[in-house]
Parts: sequence; C-alpha cells; structure tokens
Amino acid sequence: MAMLERCMPAARRRRFRGRCLALVGVLALAACAPSPQPPPPPSQPQSPSAASPPAAAPAPSTQASADRRPRFVDRTWRVVASNAVAVGTRYRFDADGTLRIEADGSTPSRGRWTYENGRLVLVEEGIAYPAEILALDERRFAIRSHNPGEPVDIEMAPADDARD
Repeated sequence: MAMLERCMPAARRRRFRGRCLALVGVLALAACAPSPQPPPPPSQPQSPSAASPPAAAPAPSTQASADRRPRFVDRTWRVVASNAVAVGTRYRFDADGTLRIEADGSTPSRGRWTYENGRLVLVEEGIAYPAEILALDERRFAIRSHNPGEPVDIEMAPADDARD
C-alpha cells in the first residue's frame, strides 16, 4: 500500500481500490455460478452403408399397448428386496409425474419422475437420479437407481395394501 501512496494521488487510489473491489466481486460471482453444460452433439443420420455398432439388447417392455404409458404408472409398488431401501417401503408413480414414497414409521415423501425415450429419472429432494428398469411385468418391477456412491437396486411387487 505504501507504494500506491507514493506513486498515485489519493483520488486516483480510491478509484483504483473501487475498481479492484468491483473486479473481485465479479470474479467471486462468476466462480459461484454453475458451469454451463456442453450442448449435446448434433445427431447426424447415418447412411445405410455406414457401419453401425451392434444393437444393444432390448430393454424390458415398459409400455402398455393401449395408452403407451409405462406399466408401472398409477400403481403402488412395495419393496421386496434392496441393497439400500427398507423392505416394505411403498413407491407410487402417478401419471402426473409425482413420485410418492412411504415407509412405515417415516414421514411420506414426494418427488418427481420422468420416463422419456426409454430413460427413467427419479427426482428426490430436488436431485435427479437416472434409473435403469431391470425388470417389469405385472408381478415385478426392478430398478437400479444411480445415486451418488453405489447404485441402489430396488425390487418391487404390487402392494397388497395399496392406498390410492
């Protein structure tokens, strides 16, 4: 600071300090802002002669033929096995995208869910978790939720005591 006092008049030092503080503030705000997500790569149609990678195994059928909604929608499912969720916990995927989770002795929670282009996403407490559907039929619904840390496997069956 002594160097600034010797080489700059007082008024100029105040302006300089003000500009430095403004610059520090802008840099601090920029550091706190979320980084922009890179845009998805543009899809380019491949010519029929172009070599294509082998097709992945088909995903379990999740669509009902009549209304094209996934079969797990508007049903209450009860956890029968999981590496992280209590057995007996009930999950309900409402058609409006509401996810209801209830467990005996716990406060019910609500989240959201989406299913687009064969991808299931669960949103709990504002955090989105992609999930794979491992099995789905009238008697079984198994998913793997990619939560932080280890994936959570949840196997469910229709809830006998469904409260709709």
